[in-house]
Amino acid sequence: MRGIDELGDLRGQRVLLRSDLNVPLEGEAGESVITDDGRVRASVPTIQQLTAAGARVVVMAHLGRPKGAPDAKYSLAPVAKRLSELLGAEVAFATDTVGENAQKTVAALADGDVALLENLRFDARETSKDDAERGAFAAELAELGDVFVSDGFGVVHRKQASVYDLAKALPHAAGLLVQAEVRAFAKVLDDPERPYVVVLGGSKVSDKLGVIDNLLEKVDRLLIGGGMAFTFLKAQGYEVGGSLLEEEQLDTVREYLSRAADRGVELVLPVDVVVAADISADAATSVVQAAAIPADQKGLDIGPATIELFRGKLVDAKTVVWNGPMGVFELAPFAEGTREVAVAISSLVGGTSVVGGGDSAAAVRQLGLDEGAFTHISTGGGASLELLEGKELPGLTVLED
Repeated sequence: MRGIDELGDLRGQRVLLRSDLNVPLEGEAGESVITDDGRVRASVPTIQQLTAAGARVVVMAHLGRPKGAPDAKYSLAPVAKRLSELLGAEVAFATDTVGENAQKTVAALADGDVALLENLRFDARETSKDDAERGAFAAELAELGDVFVSDGFGVVHRKQASVYDLAKALPHAAGLLVQAEVRAFAKVLDDPERPYVVVLGGSKVSDKLGVIDNLLEKVDRLLIGGGMAFTFLKAQGYEVGGSLLEEEQLDTVREYLSRAADRGVELVLPVDVVVAADISADAATSVVQAAAIPADQKGLDIGPATIELFRGKLVDAKTVVWNGPMGVFELAPFAEGTREVAVAISSLVGGTSVVGGGDSAAAVRQLGLDEGAFTHISTGGGASLELLEGKELPGLTVLED
């Protein structure tokens, strides 16, 4: 796929830039505060390259899931403010997407200026399943620009107007972030150095079935924590108390355990867990063996013996992919497993470490870990999962023509 440098002279050109600015907000509409600006910061290098080239940059993004109509609590206005701070220059904010204000805002841009359109999902056509409806919205967006740059990795698995159809309507290229994401995942999927270790967590095993199915053919070790581990433990005959359990996935999990054994893949499960009767910041906790979870307790984090076990399985790794926390890391009593596994991954010597976006990336920031200690932290949870599943992503394939 083409990069920005292959678009030619961009001075004076209106560049429609699809970014991923879907950040968490707290507070009332009009006074919302961004609680994690990681995706906004990740968008800055591409914007800076475009403005340095003299382009007139029109940033497009979505936030949340409004129902195809304007909704003040999903406005991108707080993002425009934060983007202005990060760029050190005013970002003009259009209060609609393709309407009169957007047209006026874009027309007022000078070379090197930046504008941000209001939430694309305020128009129902952005996410429509109807090709004609999406195409019509993309055509209206295309009127605002001369070229299109795709840099919102978090949405490239979606066939949406600003991701897929707009690339068909204008000359296009991949931004720096999308290029970096593609390179990182190509490395770990197609040419990993070994030992190759994948660490999977998160609440539901059903969210990771495609990933496990694909990676069992590639990895040397698969470490499984988080809520999803309890379905594996149950499949091995252990009682899991009140822990999260997907009964309907037990046969599938048994098949994965069998495949791992047949292929010589080490599939490593928790040997102890942190349990509590309820999920709260002041819960009374204890550590029990994974084979002895009391009926009235829930497993909510991996225990200290499992941390040591996982650390030992990571220490000689040359390639590590991590997707999903080891416990309910948002609450202090259940954060230690995620923190210690993340530290172990970040401490690899001479290895490649890729954090697969979503909750894993949020955990790195929330726990105050050094983002620079990882080779790559993905900005796209769903997109990274689908790449790990071996799927083709429409927002990437459309850039390859």
